[in-house]
Amino acid sequence: MTYFSIILLYLFTLIGVGIYKSKKIKTQADFAVAGRSLSPWVLVGTMLATWIGTGSILGNAGKTYETGMAALILPLGGTLGILLLTQIAGKVRSYEKYTVPEIIGDRYGPGARLLSVIALVMAYMVIVSYQYNAGGAVISTILTDENGVSLISLEMATVVAAVFIIAYTMLAGLVSVAYTDVGNGIIMTIALIIAFPILWFKAGGWSGMEVAFAGMGKNQHMQFFGVYSGMDIINFCLPPFLLVLGDANMYQRFFASKDAKGAKSATKSLVFAVVIIELLIIASAWVSASMIPDAEVGKHVLIYAAHRFLPTFLGAIMMTTIVGIIISTADSYLLVPATTLMRDIYLNYINPKASEKKIVLLSRLLVLALGIVAFIVSRSFAESEGFFERALYAYTIYGAAITPVLVAALFWKNATKEGAVASIISGTVITLLWKEVPALWTWLPGGLYGSVDEVLPAICCSVIALVGVSYATKK
Repeated sequence: MTYFSIILLYLFTLIGVGIYKSKKIKTQADFAVAGRSLSPWVLVGTMLATWIGTGSILGNAGKTYETGMAALILPLGGTLGILLLTQIAGKVRSYEKYTVPEIIGDRYGPGARLLSVIALVMAYMVIVSYQYNAGGAVISTILTDENGVSLISLEMATVVAAVFIIAYTMLAGLVSVAYTDVGNGIIMTIALIIAFPILWFKAGGWSGMEVAFAGMGKNQHMQFFGVYSGMDIINFCLPPFLLVLGDANMYQRFFASKDAKGAKSATKSLVFAVVIIELLIIASAWVSASMIPDAEVGKHVLIYAAHRFLPTFLGAIMMTTIVGIIISTADSYLLVPATTLMRDIYLNYINPKASEKKIVLLSRLLVLALGIVAFIVSRSFAESEGFFERALYAYTIYGAAITPVLVAALFWKNATKEGAVASIISGTVITLLWKEVPALWTWLPGGLYGSVDEVLPAICCSVIALVGVSYATKK
């Protein structure tokens, strides 16, 4: 009950913060971009907690359970993307916008803006869906008795997680999320720094892990080189690189900064924070994997390790950190499409003169509607895909469709609206067809389809369409 009590206390604290902050929400700027008031240190905390989400805690950790030490290369794509973001952050903040499609619309026109909204909502619903599943996994684990039987089904635990996430996001939007993210980031860092050496000694160090992995027939888990092929590295690292470079969550944080200088300095600090946290997550999962022979449990390696291998109080703090990360990520990926639909569809086409009070109310209702849609998506994915695979899929939908045209809008004056439309359509369509209709690609030679994930063909087609059509239609 210690785990349950501490996490319950944490959740009630979040609700209290949300209720308190909700009283200060008067305008759309308050709800969507925290009144453009965030300091650099708050920005670092909220960006860190947003990026280090379920894709890291369960996706990368789960891949580490499958492949071992080689997974330390997985953060490479996201880190490189954030490095490039340091050169973009200040420029983005100077636009005084609310959403990424607004930037795209100003540069390329309403057609590209509408298509970018569609691609964004599709990708973010997939991302929110597996946050629900992750939250359900945590709740189910902490309510497991001494015999390993959960007191609540995984399905019901997922419903509970979804209801809480939706309700919390509806309360105060980015204002409540941003400030609780700072606490989550601090707790996450401290918990991982303390947990890793405990797990290392519990596993018996390097020699103990070697013996354990050998007994499981997993000798490659002690190798860094030779486990992933070059194509594997592209398949695993390119999607997060593309996502973070154009991630509407990051851009929303830039819009919420007090000024352009603060956005840029916060992003520079974020690079180091992400590297440390990502490597600690993977290292902890790798060490824990040597003590978990059950592959079914291994899908949730860090959740299981926190529950079974760490001292009770530290394990409870670790579980609370995981819950905080899941909630923070889900909130952010719910809030962005709600803000996008409000700004780029409702206010642009339906009711441009809506009052601030009505905008805030409708934004909350959109969070509710999108939250329900994401839950339906989570049910369809519940058994068919792992967290790592779903994360890469969602990252690719967004990264191939939106990132090329967004970067071009900021830095390439020769890009045309026709090129942008062609890029968004080709990136989205190729991603969906490559993933969902494998029969279309049987003509490819030498088993190419099986070895190449959707990210490479999707981004190649998107960039080629952007450049080719732009030069063909340039006036």
